[in-house]
Amino acid sequence: MSYSLRRLPAFRADVLVVGSGVAGLSTALAAAERGGHVMVLCKGSIADTNTHYAQGGIAAAVGPGDDVELHAGDTLRLGYGLSEPAVVEAITAAAPSAMDWLLQSGMTFDHEPTGNLSLGMEGGHRLPRILHSGGTATGKELQRVLAMRAQQHPHIDFYANTTAVELLKDSEGRITGLVALARQGNDGGFNPVLFEADSVVLATGGGGQIFRETTNPQLATGDGIAMALRVGASMRDLEFVQFHPTILYLAGAARFLISEVVRGEGAVLRDREGIAFMPQFHQDADLAPRDVVSRAIFRRMVDSGDTNVYLDLAKVAEPERRFPALARIASEFGICISNDPIPVRPAVHYFVGGVAAALDGSTDVEGLYAVGECASTGFHGANRMGSNSLLEGLVHGRMVGEKILDCKPSVRRFLAPNLPDDHSAHAAELNLTDMTYSLKSLMWRQVGIERDAAGLADAQERLDTWSSYLDRLGPFTPEGVEVMNMVQVAQAITRAASFREESRGAHFRSDFPETDAAWCLHSSLQSTPQGIRICPERVPETPWLQK
Repeated sequence: MSYSLRRLPAFRADVLVVGSGVAGLSTALAAAERGGHVMVLCKGSIADTNTHYAQGGIAAAVGPGDDVELHAGDTLRLGYGLSEPAVVEAITAAAPSAMDWLLQSGMTFDHEPTGNLSLGMEGGHRLPRILHSGGTATGKELQRVLAMRAQQHPHIDFYANTTAVELLKDSEGRITGLVALARQGNDGGFNPVLFEADSVVLATGGGGQIFRETTNPQLATGDGIAMALRVGASMRDLEFVQFHPTILYLAGAARFLISEVVRGEGAVLRDREGIAFMPQFHQDADLAPRDVVSRAIFRRMVDSGDTNVYLDLAKVAEPERRFPALARIASEFGICISNDPIPVRPAVHYFVGGVAAALDGSTDVEGLYAVGECASTGFHGANRMGSNSLLEGLVHGRMVGEKILDCKPSVRRFLAPNLPDDHSAHAAELNLTDMTYSLKSLMWRQVGIERDAAGLADAQERLDTWSSYLDRLGPFTPEGVEVMNMVQVAQAITRAASFREESRGAHFRSDFPETDAAWCLHSSLQSTPQGIRICPERVPETPWLQK
């Protein structure tokens, strides 16, 4: 960056929220409802979020025979010993009232002909408790409702097409703002801008674009995690990257996510011989936890030499009516979902780990908060249960927004960062597209569904090399910032995966294939001037192995 902070346009508010998905908008609304002035930064438009594309639904104990204790128990069991019981209990207990709030806000959920809420079943849940909208359009409806409320609120200002770059600290070490790049018009130009606030909330989602196959939109490049890393915030459990078992896999087709709800309605996974193979891997067959299903598909692909397996909807009643978006996409490629098996394979879907954050959103860097997918609260543990992500973003966001105004500092002093030379003066020019493809392939191949020490060590060496010259040569542009962020987050994921010498939840080491009770701990990680430092944290004992 070759600009002086003193000369940048500056915007000020009580709270700055980076991200406009369910977690960011829930935080902004709750803070604004308490009278705070809130700014929301959107990397693209307000709807360019993971939330908008979420299909599965929202989990809540609102059905007959269900209760919050059962929901909490399922969540703890699927966390494989790394979920924090107090956090799980708080979020699941708040779920029913959160659904009431959404209904009062105008959200439309699907109903049965009887008038009762239609509740879906997903892997890991013992009872149907998944509320959904438009079949598999839950995220789109949730985004619409929250965005409508937020845009109508007089205390919330939106800044679209704005890429957050770097967090700023005052002389006491408190986060009090950030530098961003705001796009100007449609010509690709941008200007640096300064945003100041008493509290900064990261709600930037995950970083699926770090991997070759992902369900995440193009904007999911791990920005919030990278920014937090650079200011010394602790990360937790970054090795747990969850793969969604089923994306449409056809040459030339966008990687369309096929919701777990489809399997909940009776769809069956088959190999190219037509064999339903999931009963060989888990007692719950096609409704086994996502990590189990993803690894089973991966192993079947390797053993058969095929590039995918197939999802058979023959047993699903009226699939075109039940899943209109899937039917429409498949038909464009000559597939009738009532009769033709759909080619599928796993893809990176969700970052279970992230910036270590408490229930009030606070991190170990004063003034910095994290919510949603970029945060690690201890809710998911080692493996997120289906449809718990939108729930966490909604409930945790409201918890954070309701308390964040109580943390206003008495004095605000800015400390400008050291500014490097203008990178445009360097003779070498990086091909960011080539580096991005190289990164995606490396992470998919060596830090993907199955990992081992040799592959992780090689990946770490390559990532360290790329980071060293990106730091010197990376252009100060939104694209340059994204690539730098992806490489730095990839370094942290690889380091955490190398550290955990066992298999647990979404993390599988082929050289350590068993779960080891000695590793029932969080991999707390910090970036220091001397490199990445890992300080394991013991997890409170939970009855996760009990029925």
